[in-house]
Amino acid sequence: QVQLVESGGGSVQAEGSLRLSCVVSGNTANWESMGWFRQGPGKKRAGLARINSDGMTTYVGSLQSRFTISKDSAKNTLYLQMTSLIPADSGMYYCAAGSLAEMVTGTPEYWGQGTQVTVSS
Repeated sequence: QVQLVESGGGSVQAEGSLRLSCVVSGNTANWESMGWFRQGPGKKRAGLARINSDGMTTYVGSLQSRFTISKDSAKNTLYLQMTSLIPADSGMYYCAAGSLAEMVTGTPEYWGQGTQVTVSS
């Protein structure tokens, strides 16, 4: 059984930092990519960043200046380091995994349950 379990969310002041973690268990042999998605209040869930099995990373827009995606294969854990947070970063953050095509189209096969991030001004 595949499981993705996120942690690390919370409430933070603007300009603060958080590091999200996603522990992965189960058969991940066919996963080509893993990434993070966010669903803000009243918004659709949208991709933020992904990291492929070869280590290549992709970010949406200019997020790379503030967010860093990484993985520790020995710990089966995916991370999202977030800095200089702004209120617009608030939302539910989801870890996801699947084929590269699924990640690109925002339809990964596997999802975590989400972790809430709230940034106050």
